[in-house]
Amino acid sequence: MATVQSCIAQKPHVLHCLGPQDTVQAALQLMSDHRVRSVMVIEGGALKGIVSERDCALKVLLPGLDARSTPLAAVMTGDPVTVGLRDSLEHCMREMTTRSIRHLPVVEGGAVIGMISIGDIVKDIMRQQEQHIRYLETYIKGHSASY
Repeated sequence: MATVQSCIAQKPHVLHCLGPQDTVQAALQLMSDHRVRSVMVIEGGALKGIVSERDCALKVLLPGLDARSTPLAAVMTGDPVTVGLRDSLEHCMREMTTRSIRHLPVVEGGAVIGMISIGDIVKDIMRQQEQHIRYLETYIKGHSASY
């Protein structure tokens, strides 16, 4: 069974994060610059929340707030659901589906390790399936020679 650790090992080890006092505009710029859909809000090394593009649209733009002056603390999802390195990808998919979320911060021993998205999980599952197909092809080819 695939784990968060195997999935996160396939990604660059970069944390996209800001502080709770940083602005929504800063978060949107960070997301745009790095082509990510969410950022973690970290203060003093501790995960305080998460902000997604959707949060920015629904909690800032829709009510007409100013992204240049609205702090992330005002729009972030505080105390987000997290996963650990040993959690299965099935567990992650279940959490994402049940809670209608697309990103899960990875926390181990109180330290933020990274974040996985539903896209990361799909890519990992596809990679596993390709490996399994190659294994089966090799197995079949190896046994077909003896017939």
